[in-house]
Amino acid sequence: MKLYKTLEDLKKVLMPYDVKNKCIGLVPTMGFLHKGHTSLIEKAAKENDMVVVSIFVNPTQFGPNEDYEKYPRDIKRDYELATQAGADIIFTPEVNQMYDHPKTTIQVKELTNKLCGLSRPGHFDGVTTVVAKLFNGVKPHKAYFGQKDAQQLIVIQKMVKDLNYDIEIIGCPIVRESDGLALSSRNVYLSTEERKQATILYKSLITIKDKIVNGERDAKSLKEEITRMIKSQPLAKIDYVALVDVYALENVEQIKDKVLIALAVKFGDTRLIDNIVVEV
Repeated sequence: MKLYKTLEDLKKVLMPYDVKNKCIGLVPTMGFLHKGHTSLIEKAAKENDMVVVSIFVNPTQFGPNEDYEKYPRDIKRDYELATQAGADIIFTPEVNQMYDHPKTTIQVKELTNKLCGLSRPGHFDGVTTVVAKLFNGVKPHKAYFGQKDAQQLIVIQKMVKDLNYDIEIIGCPIVRESDGLALSSRNVYLSTEERKQATILYKSLITIKDKIVNGERDAKSLKEEITRMIKSQPLAKIDYVALVDVYALENVEQIKDKVLIALAVKFGDTRLIDNIVVEV
């Protein structure tokens, strides 16, 4: 596997694949890889001739009071994990390589002003802009994103459709610890007690899923139940709990077909997100 730091060098090595109609898969990441990331790389390796893993802690998707500077980084470890998972190329650009006094931002309206977008204004503009730049540089045929960031996945799918990118966006299942906690690079910030209490997120999602399967359809009642469960943990501070449709991310009143149950909760300074999709 090779590591590239500039788009120019990356394009040179990928050009023959484009000419020969070989299939290129892209796995965009911010590094500090875990099993969730490697599951994406492994799937990409099975479905493509060449797999590119980008590792770039994107400053434009962090707010002024967020954790950009302390976001965990370990490129040597990432290189080893990506290699083992089947990556062919790692792209690790510097900030000035991706952004040279830019004046252009890609914005997906409506989908980004709710859920995580409410407490992280501008976050998704940073996500869509950097992903578009990666798409333009790598020119992948397929790109892989985790379902844990459900809103991000839906936003990227909409961007690809609206901008006529000829790229298949593949959403992959959430990978969890044995106790249900969704894998995240930010989990390393949690104290022992915060980590223990954070398991309530998945427990509450499963509880609500079971209620829906057993016939409960009132979204307000379900939201109250999941909120009550999370608040039972003294260190949990809820950002949002929402039951929304899986297309426009609009709040639902009655569960009719498919619903996304999404939540964001802080434990100490660490903001965790999780979700589950339930289909009636």
